Amino acid sequence: MNRNADMEGSSLWRNVRLATLREDLGPLGVIEKGAVAVRGGRIVYAGAEGDLPSDLSSADQVIDCEGRWMTPALIDCHTHLVHGGNRAREFQLRLEGATYEEIARAGGGIVSTVKATNALSVEELVAAALPRLDALLSEGVSTVEIKSGYGLNIDAELKMLRAARQLERVRPVRIVTSYLAAHATPPEYRGRNADYLDDVALPGLSRAHAEGLVDAVDGFCEGIAFSPAEMARVFDGARALGLPVKLHAEQLSNLGGAKLAASYGALSADHLEYLDADGAAAMAKAGTVAVLLPGAFYTLRETQLPPVEALRAAQTRIAIATDCNPGTSPLTSLLLTMNMSATLFRLTLEECLAGVTREAARSLGILQETGTLEAGKSADLAVWNIEAPAELIYRIGFNPLSERVFKGERIAR
Repeated sequence: MNRNADMEGSSLWRNVRLATLREDLGPLGVIEKGAVAVRGGRIVYAGAEGDLPSDLSSADQVIDCEGRWMTPALIDCHTHLVHGGNRAREFQLRLEGATYEEIARAGGGIVSTVKATNALSVEELVAAALPRLDALLSEGVSTVEIKSGYGLNIDAELKMLRAARQLERVRPVRIVTSYLAAHATPPEYRGRNADYLDDVALPGLSRAHAEGLVDAVDGFCEGIAFSPAEMARVFDGARALGLPVKLHAEQLSNLGGAKLAASYGALSADHLEYLDADGAAAMAKAGTVAVLLPGAFYTLRETQLPPVEALRAAQTRIAIATDCNPGTSPLTSLLLTMNMSATLFRLTLEECLAGVTREAARSLGILQETGTLEAGKSADLAVWNIEAPAELIYRIGFNPLSERVFKGERIAR
């Protein structure tokens, strides 16, 4: 083998403390004196520097991390990043006492964002989303899930998904899309959810899938949105196309959405403030990840905490995410999300960091590709100017990122 060809496009990070998030290495998968070798954008070694194979000890780039910490690059596994407008006025109304349901039933909430989103072109949606995306990337994020759901007609839902895909072409980031036409019912279909599914959500899903725009199918199962029976129709449509599902469930009440999602082998069920122990157990059995969203809990000033102890007891996997959206979680910081998860939900250090790396990847069905530091995975890395991983969760409004690496490419903060 030609050694020069073999080492082409290679990098070596040495003198680095690793939080690999590998479960077989104990809490956080820590390796104190580590090294990470990368070839062709993929990790070929992540372990103790003293055990580094001799053929990996030189590379095109050798980076001395000077004792800094490295984690997998972060993953925001639940966002509504593509949208038009904002809902600052509704935020003000909530401060004055209006509830989320009252605003939604009066024509605000999701439907108000639909109007602003439908008014924009794909290019304008991309331009509007870029500042939000850039804020996430600046904190070491490499992968972002983006949902549709603010179009509520076929063409607009497709437009949102095209904009999401376009973001991947203008920034070094992995975008995972979720089709969320079953997010709300537009005014012209009020009281006719079944007709909306027949006319818009289901045929739109077929078109989006045919265009290669969909990685998963989502929905909002709630009294102000869609019933479990209605969501089952959407999930049946996804299953017929071979697409995985996920669900906004048990945010405002317990309708059994998480159990429904688990019965379809869903990747995740998200929000879950009103989840019961049976729902947590069903999720654990199905391998459905619980995605907790402290930004929405905080913004809506909720008092019903998600049942973290029940999730732990059932051994349900837990991920966390920003839920970045214009109405209930205008949050573009995954570092702050970790702090909120620890402070508001009492998640542990390991639960928080795993929740934005390994478990976030699991919730998107991409754990085989990213989310931990181990050979064979994409070289999605984050290097931090910290003395201990707890600093990533403990600090508020402080970003200690030194550099982000995406598919082996070094990207300065």
